[in-house]
Amino acid sequence: MDVSFLGGPQPQRGVGVVAPFDFALDRELWRWVPDEVSLHLTRTPFVPVEVSLDLARLVSEHETLQDAVRALSAVAPEVAAYACTSGSFVGGVAGERAMCAAMTQAGELPSLTTSGALLEALREIGARRVAVVTPYTRSVTDSLEEYLGEAGITVTGRAYLGLTRHIWKVPYRDVVDMAREAVVGSPDALFISCTNLPTYDVIPQLEAELRMPVLSANQVTIWAALKEVGAQAVGPYQALLDPAARRGPAGMAASSAPVADPMASMAPLSDPVADAEPGPEAALAGAASPGPDADPADGLDPGFGPGVGEGPFLDDSGGPSAR
Repeated sequence: MDVSFLGGPQPQRGVGVVAPFDFALDRELWRWVPDEVSLHLTRTPFVPVEVSLDLARLVSEHETLQDAVRALSAVAPEVAAYACTSGSFVGGVAGERAMCAAMTQAGELPSLTTSGALLEALREIGARRVAVVTPYTRSVTDSLEEYLGEAGITVTGRAYLGLTRHIWKVPYRDVVDMAREAVVGSPDALFISCTNLPTYDVIPQLEAELRMPVLSANQVTIWAALKEVGAQAVGPYQALLDPAARRGPAGMAASSAPVADPMASMAPLSDPVADAEPGPEAALAGAASPGPDADPADGLDPGFGPGVGEGPFLDDSGGPSAR
């Protein structure tokens, strides 16, 4: 059978992704990517360290990132993205910018990180007060809050799991429970940290329940990388991806009145917010069983069933750990 009429494959825009060695959610990244774009992933070298501030520093050393970007250069991506939240916030705002500069120098192409993409996404939706959800220990969660504070973002409430490994196994139900714990103090948005924490299916359900934009690490990374090459991320009813999802009958606002430009009266994100009082911390000790009605975790991807999230968790203060 002659199939020459099919021609060759259609041209693809390339997005290079540098991920930590233990990254397990390649498929989740692809779910935000339109058909005309290909992801080219590479990983940092293995180090025998559990998830911690030490690991965040090790996987984000400039030489490590530069070697990864040089490897990606063989397939000529148009942008390089470092898909690691803790690795890109551990050095603060200046450290994140230095990582981008090192990657750009190595590959001679635009570069970004998850934490830098987060600040860009917060600007996009006009959010200055956020609730934070992480799978990390207390010390790593503290570092994220310090990074956001340095950028002028107030953390109104937070919840964390205290995990040091197997983060990709956390079920959606635990993410939902943490979100409910963290959303205090009238935040403008919720951020779910860690590129190894599954979030794709839970974002629209949480937005519908909480009536606010919900951002996640993988979402903002791919959104920013695609934006850099002139493409648009795809995803069902997510406020970051679709401005129409921020208003209307099922949108974020209770009123149907037109929404003004949220950036019109905002100072740059680099200006600290000195007069904001941080809200109480909500450290999640275990996965509560939500009620049977309107549970955002119902009907989600069965691939993330019961796992690490069932049972008590460990934070830096000690206590039992999940395995």
